[in-house]
Amino acid sequence: MRMDRRGFMGAASLLAAPQVLFAQAATERRFVFIIQRGAADGLNIVIPYAEPAYAALRGPLAIDPAAALKLDGTFALHPALPKLRQLFAGGEATFLHAVASPYRDRSHFDAQNVLETGGKSPYQLKDGWMNRLLGMLPHSGKEAIAFSPAVPLAMQGAREVTTYAPSTLPEANEDLLVRVNQLYAPDQQLHALWTSALEARGMAGEGMGGGGNRQDAAALGRIAAGFLARADGPRIAMIETSGWDTHSGQDARLTRQLLGLDGLIGALREGMGATWAQTVVLVATEFGRTVAANGTGGTDHGTAAAAMVIGGAVQGGRIITDWPGLAPGQLFEGRDLRPTLALDTVIASTCAEAFNLDPERTTRVLFPDADRYKAVPGLLLR
Repeated sequence: MRMDRRGFMGAASLLAAPQVLFAQAATERRFVFIIQRGAADGLNIVIPYAEPAYAALRGPLAIDPAAALKLDGTFALHPALPKLRQLFAGGEATFLHAVASPYRDRSHFDAQNVLETGGKSPYQLKDGWMNRLLGMLPHSGKEAIAFSPAVPLAMQGAREVTTYAPSTLPEANEDLLVRVNQLYAPDQQLHALWTSALEARGMAGEGMGGGGNRQDAAALGRIAAGFLARADGPRIAMIETSGWDTHSGQDARLTRQLLGLDGLIGALREGMGATWAQTVVLVATEFGRTVAANGTGGTDHGTAAAAMVIGGAVQGGRIITDWPGLAPGQLFEGRDLRPTLALDTVIASTCAEAFNLDPERTTRVLFPDADRYKAVPGLLLR
């Protein structure tokens, strides 16, 4: 089962060509990276329901094909992803399977370090690939934002990055805001910080408190859209999601996680309005999970997983994979989905096309150890 081989070999492009050449003007493209921290179970997200070994190895954790959201004759989505299924049907989502970074030792911390820095091994690089991507783009002042309390490693580096995290405190009334503004006005440094906070408040479309739930993924999608849809807003964003480590009770936990992801992306699409046509969203995790279920209703740390590329600028409706199979002799180290597609290649190719950058240079900058891309040349390029 080798799905969409022409797409896999790069004859078709993942993204539509930018309407404005980047050398002539600042891009209108928006790029959003959603990280799934904890190792998301790609086999129960993009489900190989026609694979004979899937149901046998998964046992009670196998998703019933009758309930799954069919994509084609081989793969389906988890039932908790109806909005993503609609995006796929509308040609705005592509799913990639058997994807992995170069890391193979199954430690969350080390694997996330490799994913976020773009190194070949943990702690090899000190800055993040998203920050290095910023260095390849024209400087306009407000290029990037991370929706998290602190700057994630993928965005750390020489280029300045803004962070924004919704507050759970009650919303501040206008009288308090006026008083704080008067208090900070005489201090040059505090006044600048306060002004920046008010600007972020306006972009997010909420008060200085907000009173919302930090776990409301759809609300986070709407807030992110409030920033990204603005003409003077950021062009690059990172959204952190956590809770994907499903060692036990996976059915209920994964369903909750996927309902949140589906709601986040749905709200982002709705909130972006016409700007969605210029948007590319990449969803990826640090590694996958074991093919076989464990004894506690879950799965353990694995290797290859699934990734998603979504947006109005995506030539979607495709599944891209060189499917390795799930028979015992086809598994990686006898337990995991075997990786056949480099996640680094997916990231570099997507960024190059999104911003009309030279793909070889983009690969060298984002992932300096470029030798490992030879197995899949030109994956997403025209």
